[in-house]
Amino acid sequence: MKIGIEPTEAGRQYRAAQEAQYETKDLGEALGLYRAIMADHPNAQEAEYSRTQLQNIVRLVVPWKALLDAQVELALEHLEHAGPPDVEPAPVTIP
Repeated sequence: MKIGIEPTEAGRQYRAAQEAQYETKDLGEALGLYRAIMADHPNAQEAEYSRTQLQNIVRLVVPWKALLDAQVELALEHLEHAGPPDVEPAPVTIP
């Protein structure tokens, strides 16, 4: 008999997202599930894992030049607004 810990709701949602990403290869579904985890459980470890997985999917499906162009546009938009940003900037990695 295996003694285990019952997964949390965030854990169950994360498992479903992983299944969509890796088993059924439905990246659109996986993106939606990861976003839902981040919205529903922002302080859970699975939210941090979900952010990483979102970045992995984005880097997989969006051409590097398009990502860079979008990041530059976002930076320019934020620079147009007076005052400090509301949140700390996320770390950016360029392949």
